[in-house]
Amino acid sequence: MRVVTVGDNCMDVYQTSGEAYPGGNPVNVSVYLKNLGAETAYVGWVGSDQYGDTMIQAIQSKGVDPSRITIKEGKTAVTFVELVDNDRRFGDYDEGVMASFSLTKEDLDFIQTFDSVHAGIWGHTEEYYPIFKEKGMLTFFDFSDQLNHSLVKTLPAFVDYPFFSYTKDDAYIRSFLKEVHALGSKVAVATLGENGSLAYDGEQFFTCGVLETNVVDTMGAGDSFIAGFIFGTHKGCSIQECLKLGSETAAKTIRYFGAW
Repeated sequence: MRVVTVGDNCMDVYQTSGEAYPGGNPVNVSVYLKNLGAETAYVGWVGSDQYGDTMIQAIQSKGVDPSRITIKEGKTAVTFVELVDNDRRFGDYDEGVMASFSLTKEDLDFIQTFDSVHAGIWGHTEEYYPIFKEKGMLTFFDFSDQLNHSLVKTLPAFVDYPFFSYTKDDAYIRSFLKEVHALGSKVAVATLGENGSLAYDGEQFFTCGVLETNVVDTMGAGDSFIAGFIFGTHKGCSIQECLKLGSETAAKTIRYFGAW
């Protein structure tokens, strides 16, 4: 099982403590997948600052292939975070060098040696998804909570498994997942925070609750869910089993500070 993740990374800086943790959806997913047993690589840009060095070292230390990380003159992306009752709240986001991210031919050639690819809404990767799809890769994409983003109308045709973040299982999200599936996806998935998760495959809905655990910091919970789901998909698991594996992976992540 070989999965490459592409696009945004950032240092999550906790304002009260000043502690900084490597993160960003594609980075987190690659690390969680590696922990589960997949072979992973991350493709992205970091700045020429200390945070850039920290990011590369951290990714490499987790066993993720960092060979296509490019150092660009400037600042590594930073997200400021605060904890409110152990729930992380995002503040200002400085995109740094990732603001002008693009892939080279060498990057694309490298990516196409993998079985599947994952990216997120802030990663500037959407223009490459038709290429990934054409090359026969299994495609995953995290739209986060941007349910009204313009890409929701255009990208699902090239995304086998789109992920969304919402709050509860209601008529709105069920109708929304049906619409996304109709645009061309295989299975549309929504994480619902403390209310579990929901998936639609064109014929029926699947639901899964969350696992009871000691919550220390919810940072990375959604990303680890996605990693668990991707891993299950590659293992040939049913949609229900993929949701369960996602929930189990997320439960481990929220027991400690930072995404990983």
